[in-house]
Amino acid sequence: MSVVEVRGASKYYGELGAMVDVQITFGEGEFFGLLGPSGSGKTTLLRTIAGFIEPDKGQILIDGKDVSAVPVHRRDIGMVFQNYALFPHMSVFDNIAFGLSVRGVAAKDAGPRVAEMLALVRLSGLEERRPRQLSGGQQQRVALARSLITRPRVLLLDEPLGALDKRLRQEMQVELKQIQREVGITTIFVTHDQEEALTLSDRVAILNEGRVVQVGTPSEVYERPNSAFTANFLGDANLLTGPVTAGPNGLGAIDWHGERILTADKLASGGQATLAVRPEKFRIEAAEVAPADSGEGPPRNRLRATITRAVYSGNATTYRASAAGGELTVFAQNRTARLYAIGAAVTLVWSPEHTVPVA
Repeated sequence: MSVVEVRGASKYYGELGAMVDVQITFGEGEFFGLLGPSGSGKTTLLRTIAGFIEPDKGQILIDGKDVSAVPVHRRDIGMVFQNYALFPHMSVFDNIAFGLSVRGVAAKDAGPRVAEMLALVRLSGLEERRPRQLSGGQQQRVALARSLITRPRVLLLDEPLGALDKRLRQEMQVELKQIQREVGITTIFVTHDQEEALTLSDRVAILNEGRVVQVGTPSEVYERPNSAFTANFLGDANLLTGPVTAGPNGLGAIDWHGERILTADKLASGGQATLAVRPEKFRIEAAEVAPADSGEGPPRNRLRATITRAVYSGNATTYRASAAGGELTVFAQNRTARLYAIGAAVTLVWSPEHTVPVA
């Protein structure tokens, strides 16, 4: 297991900053996700760590040693690409053993190590097959075994599950996490899939326009986004903006088109604030509404709304609800048979703790 440090790394293509002053540390044995829209810099960062891209400034350190000028093949890094890059004319055994043969490992010594990798990725007995005879998930595991057989210090994954269909991708997420835990290798992976990042990562970095905008555990980044961009990119969020006003019991509050919206966070007085609420944090109740600070139990946000749209998806329904300042997205688990019809008057109820200030 190794520690990877990126210190002030930047990469420009003309005026375009593909990576701008990135400062981040990947801990020993950590499964770390890089998430962001196309062009955000996540793949540039991964390829810079691998050595395919040389930064214009900054350093890449592995276990405290600057490897910025070290070529790819001497960084002791394993890498899996989205298309797996398997050799179609080689057997599974030879694909996995390729890295050992390049390093001059004798065939008699390579055999046991290949067998060990086959067992690790649960492909024992398939060593004579060609890649075309394997499923997408099996090919992905061969690519993973080929990267791990040289016992690299760091494993880099560039959208490793992107070529798989949804169900297989979900199955492989579990497999990949389990294999990474068994090996204990520091793993950094790029994905555009928010659910995948939340499922696999010990920590995740959100990138935008070449910059790291937030780093934290999946729950920290999802529950406490630090910006409107993060709130909207990692899942869905309702953004409520208004002038700061006084709230009860020391709570912060804004005036959102005549409705007081409470937050557990302190807000600077005298200005405006934007608050984010995740769709699943709302609870839908009957239309009759009491004030948020009525004194009956802990303070709650209560907002009159009208259902304008409903999308049923089996286990849940996603509603659009028209309220004081516009339409809100509400996600409701289908725990009962009740579904709200278009035009139904409802009350949206949620805790101030789930109303998060964002920049």
